[in-house]
Amino acid sequence: MKTLLLLSAFGLGSILPARAQVSTPAAYHLLHTTTVGGEGGWDYLAVDASARRLYLSHATQVEVVDLRTHQKVGTIANTSGVHGILPLPKLGRGYITNGRANTVTIFDLKTLKPLGSLPTGAKPDALLQDDFSGRVFVFNNAGSSATVIDPVTDKVVGTVALGGAPEAGVADGKGRIFVNLEDTNEIVVFDAKTLVVKQRWSVAPGEEPSGLALDRKRHRLFSVCANEKAIVLDAQTGKVVAQVPIGKGVDGVVFDEVTQAAISSNGEGTLTVIYADSPTSYRTETISSARGARTITQDPTTRRLYLSTAEFGPAPAATAEVPHPRPSVVPGTFKVLEFGR
Repeated sequence: MKTLLLLSAFGLGSILPARAQVSTPAAYHLLHTTTVGGEGGWDYLAVDASARRLYLSHATQVEVVDLRTHQKVGTIANTSGVHGILPLPKLGRGYITNGRANTVTIFDLKTLKPLGSLPTGAKPDALLQDDFSGRVFVFNNAGSSATVIDPVTDKVVGTVALGGAPEAGVADGKGRIFVNLEDTNEIVVFDAKTLVVKQRWSVAPGEEPSGLALDRKRHRLFSVCANEKAIVLDAQTGKVVAQVPIGKGVDGVVFDEVTQAAISSNGEGTLTVIYADSPTSYRTETISSARGARTITQDPTTRRLYLSTAEFGPAPAATAEVPHPRPSVVPGTFKVLEFGR
């Protein structure tokens, strides 16, 4: 969840001030806004590129939008405390994490009908599928664990004790899973098949890491943190190679394989685009998005970016139980922002 200091040479430990990009016009720009409507909060988004569908977590349900028509085409209800959605087109099924119910909902991608559910640890949040093992990994934020699912049989086949509260994770395609631990300010690395924890890497000076992205070509991890830093680590050694300034309120980041840029979604209403000049030298540009658009996903086919947010009203009065209340969400204004180049 959150300014550019660089290494003076690849693999060396001295850190130098950043060079910030100030004159290059934004490569990414807003292409389309789709109003979905309804009430309540939101978290992750996911694209099914083969079906041209976008899945949006929204309060206690998942909204489904057709990316060709920009129209809502369905809803998956009864997903209490929904956080993450994972469509698996090859299997014709998808998974939804239910943070309040401590379960994963299995659903049919064509009909959007629930097919069943599986138990998880406490407060399942982000999830991913690893191409190397074929397994699905569900990261249980309050349970400090990962639930491991075989999507062919829809069975829970293991649990990984992570030693901290996991947020987003990524897989390297070679059998390693990386996941941020927001309460210990670490990335933990474990084996996708044996489920053995291999490394624990500090993201200091980053604090409360949330989103995580991987540049497989350069072996670089981008861990975005609540204290307005993206920490770049060597994915082979765990060494911090750079700190990059990003916006406030971050909760997500993606890596674009075509532009070779990491893009963080900042709840303050910006995107930070991080370009690599070398393995240890990075520059940034800032693009306006919308307040509250803190999570992000990318269509792997079109390379377009999607964020969700809504309009905000005044915050309710503070109470002893909630001394710093969040601004209210205006009903009917939940929407999707689509960015491209």
